[in-house]
Amino acid sequence: MEPHIRPADESDLGRINEIYNAVMVDSHVSFDVEPWDLEERSTWWERYASGRYDAYVAEAGGRVVGVAYSGPYRDKVAYDSSVETTIVLDAAVTGRGIGSALLSALLDAVAASGAHRAYAIVALPNEASIALHERLGYRMIGVLDEVGHKMGEYWSTMILEKRFDTEGD
Repeated sequence: MEPHIRPADESDLGRINEIYNAVMVDSHVSFDVEPWDLEERSTWWERYASGRYDAYVAEAGGRVVGVAYSGPYRDKVAYDSSVETTIVLDAAVTGRGIGSALLSALLDAVAASGAHRAYAIVALPNEASIALHERLGYRMIGVLDEVGHKMGEYWSTMILEKRFDTEGD
C-alpha cells in the first residue's frame, strides 16, 4: 500500500500524540519519560503554524501512521540555519518504506526552506533508524556515550548530519 504523504495540520495532533506516546515513552528511542498530553502537543504545534519548521504525516488506509518534523537544533540564534529532524512511525507499519517516503518529503521541504544542515539524534541501538537516515544522505558525525538515563539504563546517542550545500565536498 502506497502511503499518502502530506503536510500535517492541527486536526492530526491527537493521532500524532497517540503514535508518539506509544513508541517513545516505553522505549529508549526518546528520552521522554512521561507521555505528552494534548495541551503540550498543541503548544508544540505552534512552531509549525508559524511556518518556520515543517511537519508531515503519512497516511495508509485513511489513517495517519507516522509523522516527521523539523525543529530547532539548539535554542541560540546562531543555530537558526540548522534543524533537528524527527521521524516516528506506528509500530504496525515499520519496514514498509513509509519512513523513507515520509522523511524524504520532510527533507525536501527543509532543503527548500534554505536550511544549511539537518541533524538527527538517534538513541542507540537503533540500526533501522540509522540505515534509514544514511539512505537519505545523513552521515554519522559522532556518538554521545551514555548521555541519557531511562528505564534503569544509560543510553548513548548517535548524531547524524545531512548537508544541503554540497559545494566543496
